[in-house]
Amino acid sequence: MRTNLSVEEALALVLAEAKGELGVEELPLWEAYGRVLAEDLASLVDHPDQDDTAIDGYACREGDTLGASPETPVRLRVIGEAPAGRPFAGRVGEKEAVAVYTGAPIPQGANAVVRVEDTRREGEYVLLFAPASPKDIRPKGDDLRRGEVYLSRGDLLTPGRLGLAAAMGYPRLKVFRRPRVGILSTGDEVVEPGEALPFGGVYNSNAYSLLGLVLEAGGEPVLLGKVPDRPEEVLARLERAGPLDLLLTSGGVSMGAYDVVRRVLEERGEVVFWKVKQQPGGPLLLARLGELPVLGLPGNPVSSMVTFFLYGRPFLFRLQERTDPPYRPLKAKALTPFKGAKGKKVFRRGVLAFEEGLVVRTTGNQSSGVLRSMAFGNALVVLPPDQDAQAGAEVEVIPLTFVL
Repeated sequence: MRTNLSVEEALALVLAEAKGELGVEELPLWEAYGRVLAEDLASLVDHPDQDDTAIDGYACREGDTLGASPETPVRLRVIGEAPAGRPFAGRVGEKEAVAVYTGAPIPQGANAVVRVEDTRREGEYVLLFAPASPKDIRPKGDDLRRGEVYLSRGDLLTPGRLGLAAAMGYPRLKVFRRPRVGILSTGDEVVEPGEALPFGGVYNSNAYSLLGLVLEAGGEPVLLGKVPDRPEEVLARLERAGPLDLLLTSGGVSMGAYDVVRRVLEERGEVVFWKVKQQPGGPLLLARLGELPVLGLPGNPVSSMVTFFLYGRPFLFRLQERTDPPYRPLKAKALTPFKGAKGKKVFRRGVLAFEEGLVVRTTGNQSSGVLRSMAFGNALVVLPPDQDAQAGAEVEVIPLTFVL
């Protein structure tokens, strides 16, 4: 078992465990939002499938309209109209025009469009007060070309990408199965919300914070409840967890006599590492129970959430082969001081905002038991070991994607 790892060493070992195959399922478009594509998608069509108009106006021959102005309007005969979905079947000749509406195919013979705002209709004729232009014609395949790949295996299906898949002609999509993630809380002091809270007890907030984090990362949470600090009960619950791709435990991984999760995993599984040189979340543990990867998260609410965000989220992204990174560090100006820690990489909670540039301020109390900082803070301020940050300094920040 390795211990006292750097953040970077720990993350590399966690990602090395994300080697299972999730399998693929096929879903109709309306069920595929938020899932991850399991295949490249090439467009089945050209879009538009012919030259069409980007505006409402009149399609005509550009040469017939040169010199048109409010003082010297050009007069054209209107020979028909072309709403979107009902193309004009004829051909535009000299001094002729067809009324067209956004998305309508350009009629044969026309090579330019004049905006309706620059015209006045007079019976079967139209007066043009500006020349027609080809720039408002969208060429065939301007958006999509048949056979070209626009979405790739591992792409998250956002609203825009779901619409793009539909525009390419796909009614169903192959996506990766959601990773099943077990969530087990431990501790004699832990009780479920709604139950009477005994003296010294705490409500099981970790299970529901982690449930949200797993869902947000594309996983399927499996709530396994909570168990007391007794090794035999912890082991029994783990063995009954069912088929999982990752198991999360919260609590029981530190150095106390009642931190039994680590002891159980050492005896019945294989501990890959224990303890990372970071704050909060130092007692993080990575283990295997048979073929099942286990992330033993600390019991303090902030530590539990931060360690999942830094390690569990990248694990799930790797399993799903996602093409987007699990988080994107940025630079911001600190408006308040942030305190570092000796020999440890620190992740302080902050409020990130744009005020003539990116700025970040502290959420206040940085204790790992103050869950409010994860509810209303929207970023982690990253401090290297042995370094504080004073107000005015440039700092690294990681936006928390799950905070509005």
